[in-house]
Amino acid sequence: QVQLLESGGGLVQAGDSLTLSCAASGRSFSNVAMGWFRQAPGKEREFVAGISSDGGRALYDDSVRGRFTISRDRAKNTLYLQLNSLRPEDTAVYFCATNRAGAPTFRQNQYIYWGQGTQVTVSS
Repeated sequence: QVQLLESGGGLVQAGDSLTLSCAASGRSFSNVAMGWFRQAPGKEREFVAGISSDGGRALYDDSVRGRFTISRDRAKNTLYLQLNSLRPEDTAVYFCATNRAGAPTFRQNQYIYWGQGTQVTVSS
């Protein structure tokens, strides 16, 4: 049974940092891209960042580029998202997901397995 379990969310102040983790189990995802998405209250779920299967290529939404960093540990089957310089508008539930192929994409329909999400709340 495939499972993605996010952790690391919390309540922080503007300007603070957080590191999110996504531990995958049930099978290895070392040969596919993975990504992070988020959904703020009353809004659609949106792409945040994606990383290729080998970790050599990353893709970011413009709203987080330069502040967030996606990485992965293929041996541990774990995905990470480093969030720096957090803003109140970053408040959302953050989800990790696995892609169908090795290249990252912002297209949500290319992601197959999803976690349950972890809440990030940034106060001003």
